[in-house]
Amino acid sequence: MLRIFKMGDKCIVFLVRIYLPFLIIKTYNMSYFVPIFLFLGIIVLISAVFIVKQQTAAIIERFGKFTSVRNSGIQLKIPLIDKVAGRVNLRIQQLDVIVETKTKDDVFVRLKISVQFQVVKSNVYDAFYKLEDPQNQITSYVFDVVRSEVPKMKLDDVFERKDDIAIAVKSELNQSMTDYGYDIIKTLVTDIDPDQQVKIAMNRINASEREKVAAEYEAEAERIKIVAKARAEAESKRLQGQGIADQRREIARGLEESVEVLNNVGINSQEASALIVVTQHYDTLQSIGEETNSNLILLPNSPQAGSDMLNNMIASFVASNQIGEEMKKRNEQLGLKTPKKKDKPKPESSYDDDFDVDDDLSSL
Repeated sequence: MLRIFKMGDKCIVFLVRIYLPFLIIKTYNMSYFVPIFLFLGIIVLISAVFIVKQQTAAIIERFGKFTSVRNSGIQLKIPLIDKVAGRVNLRIQQLDVIVETKTKDDVFVRLKISVQFQVVKSNVYDAFYKLEDPQNQITSYVFDVVRSEVPKMKLDDVFERKDDIAIAVKSELNQSMTDYGYDIIKTLVTDIDPDQQVKIAMNRINASEREKVAAEYEAEAERIKIVAKARAEAESKRLQGQGIADQRREIARGLEESVEVLNNVGINSQEASALIVVTQHYDTLQSIGEETNSNLILLPNSPQAGSDMLNNMIASFVASNQIGEEMKKRNEQLGLKTPKKKDKPKPESSYDDDFDVDDDLSSL
């Protein structure tokens, strides 16, 4: 037994002698790997932490299989086992789709459809895994609905009923995209662009209609102006005639008063008429001479001409008296009574009965 223990001690000593240098070398070399291990540990800890932004959802997979959906904030995962497969935007997004189609009256038109959509927060799994390209899917549905609705309408109806087109697109998209986790917020028809030639024709039609309305208004305005001008001229002539009548009435009244005044001072009617005619004749010549811008008027301005004028007037008075006497005699023969006028007292004239107009005018 003692022999056996001794042999065991020898074996231990042998082993210590052999493995002790290796243990010393190994411990000495481990001091170099400590920083490496610490660095690797920090990297592993950092990879276990990730951040999800606001209005965003992160999809976590473990060995390629869906595990969970993480919302905004600081999140943890198992390093080297879990990974972020993708992120889903939960904000409202807008997709503009331009569709070219034909109307019922064979006019090609381009419509711009704006679709506002959003991923439902509770259906992030469906939105991420069921559709690979949701925007192309929405575009296909928009094309299908627009090209089925617009050909039923005329071009004018497309402009008037664009809200009906938007409602039809939204209804179809809601029915189709709800199963994939998408909610259609609103659909808008933001632009309707017909062919360039059609727009030019429409503008010409509109311009022609406006020119027609403008011509009608101009004609109506011209008619009103003509009527108003005619009324103004009629009123002007009426007032002018009334003014001339009033003027002549006042002139006659003035002449009557002048003759009466001259009779009161002893001048008979014939002499007064001669004086008034001569006075007015020279007053007229004086007023014509005072007007610098008046047209040239040739009138007899000699005293002999005034005498001739007065003689003509006296001849007309004499002829009038003769006609009056003849009518009086005829009335007496027929037995008709002639109304008698009250004789006014005849003022005594300072002139002789044999009044010679030529002598008086020459004395002037």
